[in-house]
Amino acid sequence: MSVTAINRRRVAFGTALALAAPVLRAQTPVPAPETVRVVLIGGLELSGFWPRFAPVVQAATNTRLELVVVGNKEAIVPPFVARQADLMFIHGGDEVIGMLAAGQAGRITAWGANEHVIVGPEEDPAGVRLARNGADGLQRIARAGAPFVAFDDPGSHAIVQRLWQANGGRPPPGPWRLLDQAPRAQAIVGHAADLKAYVVVGHIPVAFGKMRPKGQAVLLKGDPAMRRPYVMVEQRTGALPGCVPPSAAAQRVVAFVASPTGQAAVERAGTGPDGQSWIFRLPPTAALAP
Repeated sequence: MSVTAINRRRVAFGTALALAAPVLRAQTPVPAPETVRVVLIGGLELSGFWPRFAPVVQAATNTRLELVVVGNKEAIVPPFVARQADLMFIHGGDEVIGMLAAGQAGRITAWGANEHVIVGPEEDPAGVRLARNGADGLQRIARAGAPFVAFDDPGSHAIVQRLWQANGGRPPPGPWRLLDQAPRAQAIVGHAADLKAYVVVGHIPVAFGKMRPKGQAVLLKGDPAMRRPYVMVEQRTGALPGCVPPSAAAQRVVAFVASPTGQAAVERAGTGPDGQSWIFRLPPTAALAP
């Protein structure tokens, strides 16, 4: 056989393969998405983050994220403990560590954060609007002796303590520090307004109307030291009592969200149409402790 004939056969064979490829691809079954049951802390949906983020995660992991419950921690922890969800998206903190110690949770993975702000009277007698950061803002409130409500919330408390540590220690004593006597957490800003006081709260519930400011304003925002981490909590797996079989689909979701690609998606979805950031990715060079 001549070289020309051999080359013609090679061209014909290659053309046949190219024509057959779409048929072969069409015959390859695409696995159906696996369902991952999720309980979600409410701010992730309230801010618009979850509707933007969930489709990206589903496409990247071939999963269907089924929301079981969306709400505060009192609403989402019980169904997770009852094994009605595979993943819980919640703030990190002592309660989550307590669940781990009690055998009610498995692996915990930090993935992002929300931001707290200083809210206070519109007239701002302490000059918090002029503060360099949150620590400086608290110093100004203390120096002015302006009323400050110590919000009885784990996230707010931890952030306030962090800011005072940045100031070199404990806050100065005095009647300016007031106990939280609000009837419920969502009423804290209104309670502070009645006292013409400052308070540290999450930015999302104030901005989206869950905490109504009644003559109060957001006076300081944008301080990375005032962020509170979010974590993903998996079910405890293994052969011991109370454990469940491993969920490969849930593990894929966790791995993607914590990956560089997933973190870039967190950053995009965490920014609203107006350019305001509500949910923040992890620092590129360091993880936030749960």
